[in-house]
Amino acid sequence: MYFSQVIGQEDVKKKLVSSVKAGRIPHAQLFSGPDGSGSLALAIAYAQYIACNDRTDNDACGHCTNCLKIAKLTHPDLHFAFPVNTTRKVTKDPVSDNFINEWREFVISNPYFRSIQWYDWIGIENKQGLLNRKESEEIIRKLSFKSFESDYKFLIIWLPEKMNASSANILLKLIEEPPEKTIFLLVSEHPEQIVSTILSRTQAVKLSRIDDKVLFQALADKYDLTNEEISNTVRLAKGSYIQALEMILSFEENQINFERFVQIMRLCYSRSFLEINAWVEEMSVMGREKLKNFFIYALRLVRENFILNLQSKELVYLTKKEEEFSKKFHPFINGNNVVHIYKELNKASEDIERNAYAKIVLFDMVLHLMKLIPNKKHLENQQ
Repeated sequence: MYFSQVIGQEDVKKKLVSSVKAGRIPHAQLFSGPDGSGSLALAIAYAQYIACNDRTDNDACGHCTNCLKIAKLTHPDLHFAFPVNTTRKVTKDPVSDNFINEWREFVISNPYFRSIQWYDWIGIENKQGLLNRKESEEIIRKLSFKSFESDYKFLIIWLPEKMNASSANILLKLIEEPPEKTIFLLVSEHPEQIVSTILSRTQAVKLSRIDDKVLFQALADKYDLTNEEISNTVRLAKGSYIQALEMILSFEENQINFERFVQIMRLCYSRSFLEINAWVEEMSVMGREKLKNFFIYALRLVRENFILNLQSKELVYLTKKEEEFSKKFHPFINGNNVVHIYKELNKASEDIERNAYAKIVLFDMVLHLMKLIPNKKHLENQQ
C-alpha cells in the first residue's frame, strides 16, 4: 500500500512523511476519521513508507524487499490484530492469526470496507467481532521477538474499540513501555469507544472526509460511469469512499430499501395495522446485515427530508426517484419529530446489532413512528 493509493488526505500524508524524515515517529498513533476516509489504508501506507529501504520524498519506492512484502501484507515485521470470533472452522479461542490469510486477501482486494463486511467474509454469522484476552497475549508474544528484516516492528490494531477492559489492560504496559523500535498503529471507526487508558496513550492522526473532486476522480478512474452518474454518487457519498462504492455496487438494494421506506412511512401515516404487520413479517426474515443497511438508508432519507423542510435545497442529496417522493413527504419530517424519529431508527438498528428478536424490534419501532408521523389533519394544524 502506497500513499498514492490512499484517496485524498494530502495534508495528513505530508505530516506523516515529515515525521519519518525528521526521525520523530511516535510509538503509538491512533488513525481515525469519518466513514470511508481511508484510515486503515493510510496506516498500512505509513508502515510501508517507514520500512522502505529506498523511499522517495513523498512515497515508498515499491521495489525494495520490504515494500514488496508489505504490499502483500506478508512482511514478518508487520503484525495485525483485528476483531474475530468463532466460526465453523475456528471453534475455540479465536485470534487474528487464525484468519490472517483471509485478512490479507480481503484487505488487498479493497482496503476501504466496513466491519460488517469483514465479519461476513470470515463467516462469524450473527456474532460480534472481538479482540479478546488471548489476542492481547498473542500480541505480547509476537512483539517480544526482535525484528527480522525491517528496522521497525509494526502492529496495526484495527478497531481497538472492540477490546474489552481485560484485553486492553494486558496491552497497556506494552504500549506504555514498548520494545525498542516497535510502532503501534491503531485504526478506529469509533475512537470514543476505546478504553480510556489506551486512548490516552496514543497520538491522534485525524483524517477528514474526502474532497468531492478527489472522490470524483477516484471513481472515474475505476468505474465506467457517466459524469452525471459519478456526480450523483459523489453528492450522496458525502466524502466517503465506502459509501460511494456501496452505492455503485448496491444500486438494486438501495432501490429495494427505498420502496420499503416509502411503504412503512405511508403505513405509519394511514395507521393500517394489518399491512404494518405484513411489513414487519417480511422485514424480520431479511437477516441482521440487510436490516442494518435498511436503517442506514432510512436515517439518510430522514435527514435529507428534514434539510429539505428547512428550505435548504442546496444541501440536499437525493436521487431523482427519492426527490420525487420527498416533494410530498418532507413536510412530515420537521423540528417537532426529526430527533425522535432518528432516535427510534437508531435504537432499532442497535437492537438488531445486539441480536434482539427482529419482529419485536420492528413492531416496537413502527408503533413509535406512528405517533411521530403526523396525519393530514395534524399536519394542517401545525402549519
